[in-house]
Amino acid sequence: MSNVYGGSPDPLGDLWRMIPKKAVLLLVLAGVALSAFSTIFYTVGAESEGVVLRFGKFLKTVEPGLHFKLPLGIDELFVLPTRRQLKLEFGFSTSGRTNLAQAGLAPLEEKSMVTGDLNAALVEWVVQYRIENPREFLFDVRHPDLTLRDLSESAMREVIGDRTVDEVITIGRQEIEISALARMQDLVKLYQLGIRVDQVQLKDVNPPKQVEASFNEVNKAQQDRENAINVANGEYNKSVPRAKGEADQMIRGAEGYRFKRVNEAEGDVAAFRLMLEQYRKAPEVTRTRIYLETLGTVIPSAGQKVIVDEGLKQVLPILPMGSLEMIRNAKPVEVRR
Repeated sequence: MSNVYGGSPDPLGDLWRMIPKKAVLLLVLAGVALSAFSTIFYTVGAESEGVVLRFGKFLKTVEPGLHFKLPLGIDELFVLPTRRQLKLEFGFSTSGRTNLAQAGLAPLEEKSMVTGDLNAALVEWVVQYRIENPREFLFDVRHPDLTLRDLSESAMREVIGDRTVDEVITIGRQEIEISALARMQDLVKLYQLGIRVDQVQLKDVNPPKQVEASFNEVNKAQQDRENAINVANGEYNKSVPRAKGEADQMIRGAEGYRFKRVNEAEGDVAAFRLMLEQYRKAPEVTRTRIYLETLGTVIPSAGQKVIVDEGLKQVLPILPMGSLEMIRNAKPVEVRR
């Protein structure tokens, strides 16, 4: 049937009827084959591992590289970053993250905790983990990343609740990290998450804003106290060994002087006994010898003496003329009449 202008009312229908049915079938088959071929090959990245399912059932895991699978939805692929360390942030979040479960929805609620002495603290921490078992990670627990967030928060609150606020903010940070890590590892193994927790690291630990100023003053006072104790211990360690050394030196000097005096006294006693023995044998001889030995010791120290007979009249003292030094050092002449 033609229109008023003499043309066909349905040109596309006429064109479709002109195409052979076999050509249409070949085009459809070619499109299906091209689509299937494009889904046969796939690539797993260097930091990842692939999990292949066949009709929804676990088939195998594949290493990084180029692989192929059955097309048209027969085989399904999941790529997991098993060779890359992942992390979860609690109480804060960093920009540019690729892990969707890295940051929580309510950071302020996550970091608000109560310590064992019923004080409040704001605790921020990071959990670093790896996907260790891809099969468990995909099939044993629904949303394992979120489950890890929940059990990590639970473990941290349990550990914080067993310690005082001073331990949490100052001296007990390392012990808290170790205890929380051990607790998280036990829970991950119990729930079979297919995850290995490598590290728990505390970031900022602060008191609530309402009491932060007062707490900082208390903390500063404690630090000053520790500093004073350290200074006192330093002075103690410096003064006490020096005093002990001086005391030991004095004791050793006294002992040496004691030995010296005792030995001298014993030597004098021995000499006196020998002299007494000789005196008993020959008293006059020994007395004369002692007298002469005494004069030999005393006279040289008495200086120069001039002795003149008292009966001698009009004596002119003549001194030997020597150097000026000898004249200056000369002693007056004693004249006896």
